[in-house]
Amino acid sequence: MKRTNTFAVRPLSDTGEQLLRDLLDASAALWNEVNYQRLMRYNDEDGFDGGVWDADTGRLEGKYKSVLGASTAQQVIRKNSEAWRGFFDTKNKYHDESNTSVTEHPEPPGFRGNEDDGRVLKGVIRNTSYTVEWGERSRLEILVGSELKDRYDHTGRLRLEIAGDPNWPEYEKQGRLDLWYDETDGTFRASQPVTLSAETRDTPLADEKAALDIGANNLVACTTTTGEQYLYEGRELFQRFRETTREIARLQSKLPERRSLSESRKTESSGRLREGRYSSKRIRRLYRKRTRRRDHAQEALCRDLLERLYAEGVDTVYIGGLTDVLERHWSVRVNAKTHNFWAFKQFTDRLVSTAEEYGISVEVRSEAWTSQECPQCGGTDRTTRHQDTLTCPCGFEGHADLTASETFLKRYTNKEVRPMARPVRLEWDSHEWLELSHSHRPKQQRTDPSTVHRDGNVASGES
Repeated sequence: MKRTNTFAVRPLSDTGEQLLRDLLDASAALWNEVNYQRLMRYNDEDGFDGGVWDADTGRLEGKYKSVLGASTAQQVIRKNSEAWRGFFDTKNKYHDESNTSVTEHPEPPGFRGNEDDGRVLKGVIRNTSYTVEWGERSRLEILVGSELKDRYDHTGRLRLEIAGDPNWPEYEKQGRLDLWYDETDGTFRASQPVTLSAETRDTPLADEKAALDIGANNLVACTTTTGEQYLYEGRELFQRFRETTREIARLQSKLPERRSLSESRKTESSGRLREGRYSSKRIRRLYRKRTRRRDHAQEALCRDLLERLYAEGVDTVYIGGLTDVLERHWSVRVNAKTHNFWAFKQFTDRLVSTAEEYGISVEVRSEAWTSQECPQCGGTDRTTRHQDTLTCPCGFEGHADLTASETFLKRYTNKEVRPMARPVRLEWDSHEWLELSHSHRPKQQRTDPSTVHRDGNVASGES
């Protein structure tokens, strides 16, 4: 089972900080030189991949290995190769009419360290070229090149202090370390992929089933064969998302317009010029805050839901495919909620990853017409949905999303679904999902988790 420890790091001295900056700057420079050569060959070959692999990476590796170390220089080039292979794979899926997983034309790998993006300098360290020690004073040590050692009169590996504790301190194997500096946040961060032992995974207590309906106003509606129903409401979360988006737009409207090379080039998918504006540190921080707020709620929802399902003995969760969601949520406003805000694919990936810890499998199935089907008469053409209510001329009236998840569950399970209990309704309070009847603490008293991320005081585990 693979997981990732993500944490903030701090150099132990001003000299160490400058050395680390130079290391990441050189990593970004090597990436950009390799990427530029490959991009020029890609353009010369009219979009074919053959010429991309003719870039003189050996010469570039020799140019930077004295600064980065030979192993790190190799890893930067290898990661760029992986990015290009991923681009070509996504491009093939986009042009495959039978494949609906990619809806927008992909762009080739970009460049690093762009000042307009807040200069996010990235580096990568081979798994044998760094060590991590967890404890009261956790630390990270990484390999640096001889030229940097001479420049700063440094011996041995560069030692960095780790802030916080990892989610996965015990693991069988560590992977390649990603290390970056974000000027907008003013922090150094690292992500450490790890492989956990099989004993880490739990085993479901029974063979019950559950089905999820991913919605717009209600983020998740869940029904289990044990008769339990859970409803995670999302209106307030989306409202905060929209407010931040409006503030970003307001700040952007006050900035001078410009047309950059990357923003104004024609794209194959639209054939139209895209004009951009100068960004600012405040705008970039709002983007990051909006994303982190969403990701925190999403991760907490997966954890809360799967803990409940594990306790119910659920071993399989059914979730609808992205195509079904797109077809159902046809309006611009609803699509913004389901996809731009909730990031459906990201949520699905996170759900699958978290479910693995509990030994629960996630299966993607078609949920077509479940939102229109009446559970009482089975009809779909005469049902009417108004906000959260689904009604049918046969006399049925019920909660639309919960009804859809129940219909979805009955469609794919051979187990008898027990009579429904009273639904458990949950609301996000900026920290955790609380059952509405048990929400004793005012939301204003809770800490905004985005400040924890911004200060970099806590290490977290990401999937």
